[in-house]
Amino acid sequence: MLSMHGASVGYGNAPAVLREISLTVRPGRVLALTGSSGAGKTTLINAMAGLLRPRDGTVTVDGQPLRDRDHAVEQRIVLIPQDNGLAPILTAAENLQVALVADGVTPPGARRQTAAMLDLLGLAGQADQLVEELSGGQQQRTAVARGLALRGSVLLADEVTSELDAGNRQRVLELLHGEARRGAAVVFATHDPEVAAACEAELHLVEGRAEIIRD
Repeated sequence: MLSMHGASVGYGNAPAVLREISLTVRPGRVLALTGSSGAGKTTLINAMAGLLRPRDGTVTVDGQPLRDRDHAVEQRIVLIPQDNGLAPILTAAENLQVALVADGVTPPGARRQTAAMLDLLGLAGQADQLVEELSGGQQQRTAVARGLALRGSVLLADEVTSELDAGNRQRVLELLHGEARRGAAVVFATHDPEVAAACEAELHLVEGRAEIIRD
């Protein structure tokens, strides 16, 4: 379980972007993280992913302080970043396979899981295309496929439906809810009110602070 207690987060010497944030990401649920552009959604996701250390307060996983991104990976905290984080000179399939092999999956197993996951995201026909040749929406779905394939205990998804049409947006949302049913804790940063309404809980960021809309 991932928790934040009184956390303030910022960059360099600039004023804190987020102040006194407290939340708990519960297994088996999807938490929608909402707020206007610049409200701090990505900053909060990055703090939960171990990429940013809070200036004050704590971020803990299973009661232990989250040290950094390497520690987060060890604790099965999977991040699907807003910029997709894919290697553009690798194919869609290679991006998944590299991540799976690094996670301890055998190469044959990685190939099987990659094929199944890309098919699930409607990308079987793009498996051998370079990421740089894919559309923005196809890149987003590839990043989602990779994140889902890693089967984290916590899944952090940052605006991963912003370039998708209605059908693919619904497909991704259903898959994220499927991860929650598997027992993962899912945090989904989104600016789409319809997507947020489909989640079990919602945390809204405004002026650097968090308001619980639904819990």
